Amino acid sequence: MNTLASEWLKVRSVRSTYLNLVLSLGSVLLGVAVAWTSAGMYDSAPLHRRAQAALTELEEVVVIVPQLCMGIMGVLAFTSEHVTGMLRTSFTVVPRRWPVLMAKSAVIGLLGLLAGAITVFGTYFLCRLVVGDRFSGVYTTPFLERLPTLVTTSLSVPVFALLGLGAGAILRSTAGAVATLVGLAYVIPMICGNLPEPWSERLGSLMIGGLPRQITGADLTHSVYGSQLAPWAAAAVMAVYATLPILAGALLVRRRAA
Repeated sequence: MNTLASEWLKVRSVRSTYLNLVLSLGSVLLGVAVAWTSAGMYDSAPLHRRAQAALTELEEVVVIVPQLCMGIMGVLAFTSEHVTGMLRTSFTVVPRRWPVLMAKSAVIGLLGLLAGAITVFGTYFLCRLVVGDRFSGVYTTPFLERLPTLVTTSLSVPVFALLGLGAGAILRSTAGAVATLVGLAYVIPMICGNLPEPWSERLGSLMIGGLPRQITGADLTHSVYGSQLAPWAAAAVMAVYATLPILAGALLVRRRAA
């Protein structure tokens, strides 16, 4: 508990934490701005254009912002301490070392969970209010039907946070860990989307961005992601993204010099 309290003190004592949280929560305003602009364009369009107009669920678009911000927060939670040399002090106080990383995981994961829930649900409710029944009723689906997707989408944010922390512990480089995070989240899925079948579908199904919808059993045929995983398998893959880098980092911090 003392280790957990010390990690919470570290996280709330640096400005980067508040900057990442503000940017994450600010994505709600981004979603509302897009919804407001889209609604205005819809209202001013002729009837035949309205029938063809389409709008995706904006909470699944703006979630990219908190995913990346919380991932960066996870990276900095380890690499900044390594760069300043404070990691040696932490490991001196906690000689077994791995409890330090576990405490960081708990704090970063909880912050990611809160940021994800506020961002996804806040964007959904505000955009639903702004868009109304426009765009063929994209926001008229009953809330309980959308709830599973909203929950799994919000859970992707703490997964990114833990993925960033694990990458930081493994690489000990802020630039390298952030580049790895961006590559896994956004670059590799685009590469997979351009591969020939069946590899495009197979590898796309394993990408983290497509897992939330696969967990709920939704179809991803018209995206860069695949939909070949069963809900339980998609949930297992998402758990691997969150835990495997942390476990690898915990193993390495015990073996390497601080």
